[in-house]
Amino acid sequence: MSENVKRFDTEAGRRYLFRMRNKYAEARHHRLIYLLSVAQRRLQRWMAARPENDVTPAQAGLLFILGKQDGVLMGEAGAALDMGPAGISGLVDRTEAAKLIERRADRDDGRAWRIFLTARGRTALAQAKEGAAEVNAALTDGFSAAEIDIVARWLTSIQDKFPRASETRASETRHSDQGADQ
Repeated sequence: MSENVKRFDTEAGRRYLFRMRNKYAEARHHRLIYLLSVAQRRLQRWMAARPENDVTPAQAGLLFILGKQDGVLMGEAGAALDMGPAGISGLVDRTEAAKLIERRADRDDGRAWRIFLTARGRTALAQAKEGAAEVNAALTDGFSAAEIDIVARWLTSIQDKFPRASETRASETRHSDQGADQ
């Protein structure tokens, strides 16, 4: 037996190897779920607490959508924000109460509602864009563009790997319908 192997053939040597294996495993295990959850909560709280923010982060998201396409259907806005019907309804209610948006019945479907920015909403959108630019600059500070591209790709991949429950059910229904035809 070589001298190196003998060194680990003791209780102390085995404990050392155990610690080293676990240390290596811990180094590879980044606690991604925990880190992602904490980062999201801290960022949301920090953004909501900024004194210059007149809107919540969720309201800002809705304003960004309307800034790209004013007059979207509520369901479309909800899908873009990854919200279900109850969530988007509440968000629209709160944003409308703040006089940032207005709801109008769809011309083609009286059951559907379209959402439009108000003048106050356009002003809030401009402020939200400035705030988002500052936050994005802080988030990316110290990282190369290539590193940020990887982070963005990873975060986007989560949406594909873990679809909303309604998307999963729809996919399962399609697959079971296909199986019934065979």
